[in-house]
Amino acid sequence: MSESSPVATISGGFADHAAGCQWSCFGSEGGVSSGRYKYGNVGLAVGDDPFAVEWNRQRIKETVGAQFLLSARQVHGTDVFSLTEPLLQDTEIEGYDSLVTNQSGVALMIQQADCQAVLLFDPVQRVVAALHSGWRGSVQNIIAKTVAVMVADFGSQAKHMHAFISPSLGPCCGEFIHYKEELPEDFFQYMVTPNHFDFWQISKKQLVETGLVPSQIACAAVCTVCDTNYFSYRRACRKTDGITGRNSSLIVLD
Repeated sequence: MSESSPVATISGGFADHAAGCQWSCFGSEGGVSSGRYKYGNVGLAVGDDPFAVEWNRQRIKETVGAQFLLSARQVHGTDVFSLTEPLLQDTEIEGYDSLVTNQSGVALMIQQADCQAVLLFDPVQRVVAALHSGWRGSVQNIIAKTVAVMVADFGSQAKHMHAFISPSLGPCCGEFIHYKEELPEDFFQYMVTPNHFDFWQISKKQLVETGLVPSQIACAAVCTVCDTNYFSYRRACRKTDGITGRNSSLIVLD
């Protein structure tokens, strides 16, 4: 079993705040998983060895300097979980696709294999959020629902928030043959080539519509289908049976 350290393919903070939060996005490098899950899979529900997954998660937690991980068994829904009390151990909750907290040292982790993770930070109220948004999440506007919870539960204002859109399905590979049945008409303006949609721009639009300032929205602009340093469900479907590992995106308050 390899013991290589996980590699943070993209990481950073929000530079205009000396102390605040850090975020990191991890691909398939590092970790100890093998076979189709090598090396850095963080998904417990995709058939990988649970011991390897927990090892990978522990190393990622150490890399981002978090005390605990909070993750979810995501279901492509829009339910938002708010953590307002200290976490006592690493926890994965059922049935949520968005996590929000004001607790320092707790890394909110999204698992993905082409879907977006959108990471949010309010430096005024010191609140962070991490949400999982595939095309279904975009259609249901999980971004707006998460921002609404930050406002209602923590007193945040959208104009203070910063956002980061993780590596995810790019417009180059975002093909939706049945888009007229799957996507709302207001998404059609983001068709960049026949049947291909730019969901990065859709998410930016949804963030701005909630009140975020455009200059405070950043996007990795890395397509997980094209870049083999990331797990990709679409790539796995083209090549095999669609079974693959999960990348991770995390945000943690200092």
